Amino acid sequence: MPPRPRSALSAVLIALSCLLVPAGTLGAWASYGLADTGRYVTVMAPLATDPDVRDAVADTVADGIMREVDVGGSVRGAVRPFVRDAVRSFTRTHAFRLAWDAGNRATHEAVLRALRDGRAVRDEPVTVDLAPVTALVKRQLTDDHVPLAARIPVAHTAVTVLPARELGRLRKGFHVLEVAGFWLPVAAVAFAAAGIALAVRRRRAVTATALGTALGGALLALALTVGRRLTLADLPADISPPAAGAVYDALTETLRAASWLLLACGLTVAAATWLTRLLRGSLVERRRRASAAPAPVPAPAPTRARA
Repeated sequence: MPPRPRSALSAVLIALSCLLVPAGTLGAWASYGLADTGRYVTVMAPLATDPDVRDAVADTVADGIMREVDVGGSVRGAVRPFVRDAVRSFTRTHAFRLAWDAGNRATHEAVLRALRDGRAVRDEPVTVDLAPVTALVKRQLTDDHVPLAARIPVAHTAVTVLPARELGRLRKGFHVLEVAGFWLPVAAVAFAAAGIALAVRRRRAVTATALGTALGGALLALALTVGRRLTLADLPADISPPAAGAVYDALTETLRAASWLLLACGLTVAAATWLTRLLRGSLVERRRRASAAPAPVPAPAPTRARA
């Protein structure tokens, strides 16, 4: 193939590879990170000790308990601070951490089951039963001698975590992410290798691929920052922004690390390629100068004077 078409095709393949880097990283994170229940529970587990999350849980559980307990308005206002303090104290216990992990596992498994089962009934929402968590809270409140704790009903309450109207759209998107999580990284590597192999100047092609990869990592990190701001700006009134921010940061921690890794690796490879090119040019210049220098003239041999 002539040099110009080779260079053009190489540039197109390298550009495609760089464009697929952030998309492939996002797909792999969603497919192999969020879609794995064990990893999800492990990622969410530290949030059980986050102060903002504990405050949000205490407010939500206290409001739910007060709605279930049949008391008058004046008594409700007097009892609610005790209930909230008791629930806040419960969030510091090992039992709460166990309930947190169990609730996250049950929620994640229910969502995955709904997204992966194409035969599921579309008009049924995804729900989670929080009766075990309510039972643990009631036991803790009773042990702390909180008024009216014994009257808290432990009913099987189905909490909706995924509305029925969203199931069809989310199921299609989830299947796309599962496919993209494998094929997009493979395609990015294949395009990069083909582009470098076709390049007339391969060292320059390697540098361009590395810089494009670094740019993809930087764009992914920027997208995560913008996504966090947009997510926190569009929250319902009953959701705590600090708690939602802590959840967002925990879920995207691996993705942020991957974006910085892409940026660092790309810049390192580009710098190493530039340095080797510089050293190689210096070595070639030295050899050229050495070969162009005139050969030294040998000194005449001394002659012996005749007597």
